[in-house]
Parts: sequence; C-alpha cells; structure tokens
Amino acid sequence: MSDPSAGAEKTLDLFAIGRSSVDLYGEQVGGRLEDMGSFAKYVGGSPTNTAIGAARLGLKSALLTRVGADHMGRFIREKLVREGVDVASVISDPGRLTALVILGIRDRETFPLIFYRENCADMALTADDVDEVQVRAARAVLINGTHLSQPAVRAASMKAANLARASGGKVVFDVDYRPVLWGLTARDLGENRFVAHAEVTRTLQQALPLCDLIVGTEEEIHILGGATDTLAALKAIRARTPALLVLKRGPMGCVAFEGDIPDALDDGVVGPGFEVEVFNVLGAGDAFMAGFLRGWLTAEPLARACELANAAGAIVVSRHGCAPAMPTWPEMQAFLAAKNRPFRLREDRDLEHVHWATTRAGRYDALTVLAIDHRTQFEDLAREAGADPARIGAFKRLALEAVDLVAGGDPRFGILVDGRFGFEALCAAADTPYWVGRPIEVPGSRPLAFEGAEDPAVAIADWPLGHVVKALCRYHPDDAPALRERQERQIVRLYEACRKTRRELLLEIIVPVEGPPDPLAAPRALARIYDLGVKPDWWKLAPLADIAAWQAIERTIATRDPWCRGVLLLGLAQRAETLVAAFRATAGVSVIKGFAVGRTIWEAPARAWFAGEIDDAAARGQLAERFQSLVGAWRRERAAAGRAA
Repeated sequence: MSDPSAGAEKTLDLFAIGRSSVDLYGEQVGGRLEDMGSFAKYVGGSPTNTAIGAARLGLKSALLTRVGADHMGRFIREKLVREGVDVASVISDPGRLTALVILGIRDRETFPLIFYRENCADMALTADDVDEVQVRAARAVLINGTHLSQPAVRAASMKAANLARASGGKVVFDVDYRPVLWGLTARDLGENRFVAHAEVTRTLQQALPLCDLIVGTEEEIHILGGATDTLAALKAIRARTPALLVLKRGPMGCVAFEGDIPDALDDGVVGPGFEVEVFNVLGAGDAFMAGFLRGWLTAEPLARACELANAAGAIVVSRHGCAPAMPTWPEMQAFLAAKNRPFRLREDRDLEHVHWATTRAGRYDALTVLAIDHRTQFEDLAREAGADPARIGAFKRLALEAVDLVAGGDPRFGILVDGRFGFEALCAAADTPYWVGRPIEVPGSRPLAFEGAEDPAVAIADWPLGHVVKALCRYHPDDAPALRERQERQIVRLYEACRKTRRELLLEIIVPVEGPPDPLAAPRALARIYDLGVKPDWWKLAPLADIAAWQAIERTIATRDPWCRGVLLLGLAQRAETLVAAFRATAGVSVIKGFAVGRTIWEAPARAWFAGEIDDAAARGQLAERFQSLVGAWRRERAAAGRAA
C-alpha cells in the first residue's frame, strides 16, 4: 500500500467537504416515525460525522461546509469546536437555513428519515468557498456523492480534489448515495439506499480519476460501477481508477482491493466484522470511514485499517445517534482489547463509561465554584430580615455577576445555583462560559429525596444539557442497613437518570459523625458507592484533615474510575481562615481540582443586603472580593505545593 503521508509537509490529516445538518432522532424505538413524541438533537451529515469521528480517533480534521446563520448553525459550529474539528471553513450563510433531518429507529432493518434540504445552507457551497491554503495543508481531502449531485457543490468538491492531488495530498471518496437527495424517490423514502440511474453513475464517475481511496456499501458500489453485480461493478470502477477500493459489507465486515479485482470478493483483503447486535445502522458507515482513515493515514497495514474501520462501525451500530456515538481512541482501544464483549454492546457498562468520560465537554485542571444553591438558609435569612423571599432570586443573580467579575470569562470558574430561587441566574449563566451545577436533593433529606419529582429522570428532564446535576447525600457506610440500602437505591437511580439524559453528576457526600471518629469513613463511603456501579463525574467532599484519608480517596478514585474529573472541596460554612488552612493541608492531593464554597462567601453580604444595609453594587462587590480572596488562596497554596514537589 502506498504511503498516504508522502508529499509536502501537512498540518491537517483530513479536510472533509459536504453535508452538515442537525439530526432530530426519535427517542422512542420500535414504532412509526409518525408516533414518536420526543427527539434528541445531534450534529449530522456524513462528512461532518466523519470529521468528528476522525478527531475523536486522534486525527487533525477540518470541515468545509455551510450552515445557516441561525441557532442550529451555531449549534453545529460549537459542537465541532468542542470536538476539536477546525471550523475555519465552516461558513455561516445568512440567506439559507441549516439542513435538518428527522429520523427514527423502527426496527433492526428499518430506519425512517426525512431530509429537509430544500435550498439548505450546505448545498450552496461553491468553488469560491474552497480555501486553497487549507486544502494544500491536508494529507487527505474527503468528498462525497451527495455533493456531486448539483453543479455548484460538484465544482467545489472537484476543485478541492484537484488541489489536493496537485499538492501531494490524497483524495478520499465516500460514495454516500442517497437516492432521495438526487430526486429519485418520494421524499418519505429517505432510507432508500439504491435506485439504479445511468446519469447518477456518469456523474459520480467523474471523480474517479482523482481518487486514491473509495469507500462504499454494495449498493453504493453498484451505483458507482453502473452494475448490480458487485464484482462487475468493482471491475468497472477499477477500469477508471487505480484507487484503493473498500467494500463495506455490514456485519460481514469489509474487503479491500489494492490492485486488480479478483473473481471472488473474499480474495481481497478481508476485514472480519464484529458480532454485535444491530441497534441503529445510521452513522455506522461514517464511523467506518473515520476508523479506516485512522489506520490508513497513520500508515498502518491495510488489514489493521480494516479492523479499526469495522470496530468503529460496530460500536456506532450499537448506539442511538450518529456523531455523538462515534468512538474515541481510548474507547477503541478498550473495545479491541476486550475478551468477552456482550452481543448487546450498548449494555457494556465499562465501554459506555469510557465513551461518556472521553466525550464530555470541557477539560478541567482546576475549578473554583461559588455555591449559592442553598434554599432553606436563604429563606431563613429573608425571614429574619423581614424581607420578601421573592428577593432571593435577585441576590443569586448578583452572585453570578460577582463570579463574572472575578472570572473574566475563564471557564475554570463556576456557580452552583438552584432552580427554585435561582432560575434567573441559571438562565443568565447560559450566556457565559462558566461551569454550572444545579441541586436535585430535597434540602436536609436523609434518606436522599429528589426535588421536583420522585423520579430523578423526570426531575431533570427539562434542565439544559450543560447543567451538572448536584446531589448532597448524608451517607455513612456503616449506617443502619435499611437507611443505607434506601440511600444507595436513590444514588443508583440518580446516576442512571443522569447517564440516560446525558448529564454529568456531582455527588456530594457528607459523612455524618455519629459515633467514634473514623478518618477513613469517607474513602470507605466512596468505595461502597463505586461497588454499586456508580461513577460520578465529580465528587464534592469535606476538607478532611487526615492526609491518610486523602491518600485512600486518591487510590480509590484512581483504581475505580481513572476518568473521574476529580474532587471539589466543600466549605461547611467554616471561616475563610480555616478553609485556607485546609487548602494548604491538601495542596499536594492531585485529585482535588478546586472548591465549591458557599456560606463562607455569601452569608455576611446576604444578611446585610436583605436587611437593607448595603445596595446591589456593594453586595456584588463584597461577594466578588470574598470569592476572589478564596480563589487567590487556593492558587497560592497549589503553586507552593507544586514548587515544593
């Protein structure tokens, strides 16, 4: 196999061109699209999915497309940025809307979908949109069949392909045949994969002389080769191009052909498939392409590239969604290393956890949070001051403004605020880059109870996806069996609700002191919760004085969930000086990423504000000053520990 990296020095691995849409996936499985009542919103479009999949597998990818200058276009752009895809060539089109697809899972063989693409943004690409510098910087340019269906988008794809060839890059062709997008079927037959059409074949074949790699299903090879016999179609394609041909064969894996087409498909380089239950075929081909490119563009043997492609496809075929289902490189490694994979792959809790943990938004080496999610304490303050409880919300909005004064847009800051009194602050936080946590526990409940609904999945169903679910649980591993079992059932229910609804979980564990002191009660509590199969994204723990306890906590987290984001220290309304001493004592504990402190910061300003002794500006200033003081102390102690180490 030729080395795809040959030629001029490149700074991009993949430059993908073409479709970019918002997919609205029906959340009810096993029924008609007509009967689906709720939809999950994902990024979609074949080359967009592949660009994301390639980035997750460690390739440097970029995308050329158009999106509407609208909310959905911004959604796509923001998601691409989070995934590490270069968006320099993602063009906002003020005159057209972002493409939309509505789709569902009817059964294991039927996946109805409707394309809303009339005059959509991505079909308005022209040759002038092609950034020659970016194309020349790419080791491979990916074009697809849909963007050969109209003259303007075809010109853009062909220009990029020619530039790639001229600059030592490779041209990859994903046949991506959707007859409905060529006007060959009724609009409600978007899932139809094949309609023979001589003009479509002629148009697609125009790209063949430029190609180095061509990937397609049997139906796509049929339309590209102009024959419904697969071997005959492959031979017709080979007569027009020396490109590496890769035939996707679904559960049978794939077969690749480097030279002449043999008389039997299995005489090519066969990549065996992986035995998994088919849940959703949509997006599996895009994952296959990303996996193959990971191997091909890193000069792996052809058989290895096929293995990676089949593995990526098998993972995605087991999941709901396209782009969000794409595996990451750590996930791919875990999948291939597994000895006993379940047939229902989405029930592999370990693999699903790696997927979740390696696709979460944001990375946090540090996080400092103002906790203002208290409810009963604010009600008590308002009552003591004779103030209207309706004013609580205004104070919480001041707290968000104080965080912004200190943070200045730094995403390593955050706020914990409730939806009952802090709804306006939560809404305003949506326009900031800050971490946002939100409590779900009924204040003071033991056993743990959930505010808003008995079922936590119902309680958080209408929360924005970016809100981290925070639950305070007063839990001791030596509690009476009935109490402990009730607590643990609630923790498990909450964890599963968070995973099902795609929300992160911060679990705050306060170990009650009800007997002789036990410095290892906290690490034992964490170990017990991990034993339940619960892996919170964050822990929030008291600033323990015992360093042996912290060493035990670090070991527990490292062995049970190395993907855990870390621990935030809580304040317990202690004096600032006491917290600073705790920061100093724990500065060498690497699993601690920061703090989430509340009453230490806000209680005095809130008391004065409710009493009418200070105005909004003074309250905001005092909150910011006290918060900044703790942040400064935290950073100083961490820096000192780093220097000492």
